[in-house]
Amino acid sequence: MPERTVTIASRTGLHARPAKLFVQAAQAQGVPVRIRVGDGRPAPATSMLAVLALGAVQGTEVTLTADDGPGAEAALDSLAALLARDLDAEQASGA
Repeated sequence: MPERTVTIASRTGLHARPAKLFVQAAQAQGVPVRIRVGDGRPAPATSMLAVLALGAVQGTEVTLTADDGPGAEAALDSLAALLARDLDAEQASGA
């Protein structure tokens, strides 16, 4: 089972806009992806409520996992790269 560990870069963590962007990106991947904080229970990355419930703030390490199969590695790479960006700063600068 492929996985990636990434540190949340957004100033507000996985809350509000960054969480929405992450969930939308996860929904577009075409493979089931789960996200967890530490040793916690994995949550579906496509569920806004589940992602918000993680309480992941800036600097929190999260682990993304996907079932083995076509597109799994690329999906995790894409989502990990998204979380590693400060989406709040990009919004403020108009990027």
